[in-house]
Formats: sequence, structure tokens, C-alpha cells
Amino acid sequence: MESPHKPKLKMTKIVAMHYVKLVFRSLLFVLATAVYIYNKIHNTGSPFGGFENDAIILSFVWIIFVIEMYLRFFPAKLESMGCQKQFAKNYVPIESDDSIIKSSERSYITVAICWFILNGILGALYLTGVFDRGLMLLIALFYSVCDIICILFFCPFQTWIMKNKCCSTCRIYNWDYAMMFTPLLFVRNIYSWTLFAMALILLIKWEYVAHKYPERFSEHCNGSLSCVHCKERLCHHKLQLQAFLLKGKFNLKGNFLYKKWKEMRK
Repeated sequence: MESPHKPKLKMTKIVAMHYVKLVFRSLLFVLATAVYIYNKIHNTGSPFGGFENDAIILSFVWIIFVIEMYLRFFPAKLESMGCQKQFAKNYVPIESDDSIIKSSERSYITVAICWFILNGILGALYLTGVFDRGLMLLIALFYSVCDIICILFFCPFQTWIMKNKCCSTCRIYNWDYAMMFTPLLFVRNIYSWTLFAMALILLIKWEYVAHKYPERFSEHCNGSLSCVHCKERLCHHKLQLQAFLLKGKFNLKGNFLYKKWKEMRK
């Protein structure tokens, strides 16, 4: 029988940073939603009662996201290996089969297709007047919250499409900001368009490196992506949750997620 007093894993700085992001983005989304609903009910004619035109508020939120994206262009200790694996300094070569790299990259195309379809529908609803610009902004903020939830707790792309073991090996990790700001592409505003443009540049750089140096993105080629070398523990809560569901509902103790969670508790 397992001891009920297992030592708790110490929260790493990277995990703590993601929780800070989750709190900030969640508060931003909740406040924006409340203001939007209030103005809809009272029919003020403005989605956010004029706050959407306040340069101070817009600049503050804009700067936060710009700084986050700017840091992604360079090696950083407070960023996950999920986005840091693109840099040569984080590449630890190990022997592998090239066919493994090619087969592991196919699923990201499916993600791109699904994302284009989803946001194409949302864009069509906006252009036809069903959605207003306030709702498109709320969708973008909702995406930003979901982004952190995917990293810390549950990721539908990982579970249903990519099948990668964790965020460190995620082929589309640096797509997050481009995906997050996709709804802003339809909103004519200097803040929204510059955020999307910067996110798009970040994605293009990521894809360029991924296609030129695919070995950096494969756990079968890059030793930095192995669980042995992991120092961030971003997957802890996700593994804990999924292992609990697997153990309780399916009793699949041989599953990789469950075994990984057991190892982390030792």
C-alpha cells in the first residue's frame, strides 16, 4: 500500500509563472465579460462602455502580451522547454531514425485545419453582423485563458490529435499567441492588428526553425526533451488529473501517463 504522506513536488518558477498568467488572464476575461454583458443589457451602444477606447487600459494589456511574445524570440530560463527547444543551445543530440521525425510531425497539420475552420466560422459570423467586435475580443481573451489551461491541466490538441507526451515535445507550442489572437484579425484596431502581426512573426520563425532543424523538436533526437532532463514539471497537475481519471474510470495502470505520475511522486 502506498504511503498517504508522499512528499509534495516543489513548484518550479516556470510553473509559478504560468499560474500568474492564468490568474491575470482569467481576471481580464471575467472583467471584460462582465462589462460587455452590462453594456449589452443597458444598450449603451458600446461593447465595453467606452473602456475599449481608453488608451491607458489598452496600452497596459497590449504591453503585457507584447513583452510575453518578445521573450519568446530569445533563449530564456523562465520559459518552458516547449518553446525553448527551437534554440541550438538546447539541442542535445541522440541517435535516432529520421522516419520517426517525419511521422511525428503529421498531426500538426490536422490541428491547423481544425483551427482555420473554427475561426473561419467565427470570422464569418462577425462579418455578417451576428458577432460584434466586443464578442470577438472576448473570444480572444477566452483563448488566452484556455492556452494556460492546456499547459497546466488539459490540452485537447495533445490528447485527441497530437498524442505527444507533454508540452516539452509539443510541435505547436509556439502557435499559442497566433491562435490566441486569431479573432483580433477581424477587428480593425492598431492594438489588435499589431498583436496578431507579432504573433504571426513568432509563428513563422518557429515554423522556419522546425522545418530546417526538425531534430530539435523530436524527443527521439533531442535529449533535452526527455523526462530525465525535465526541470520545470509543467506536466505535474495534468498528469495527476489524467492519471486519476485513468485509474478510477478505466483502471489502466499500464498507461504512460499513470506511470509517469507515479514516478514523479517518488
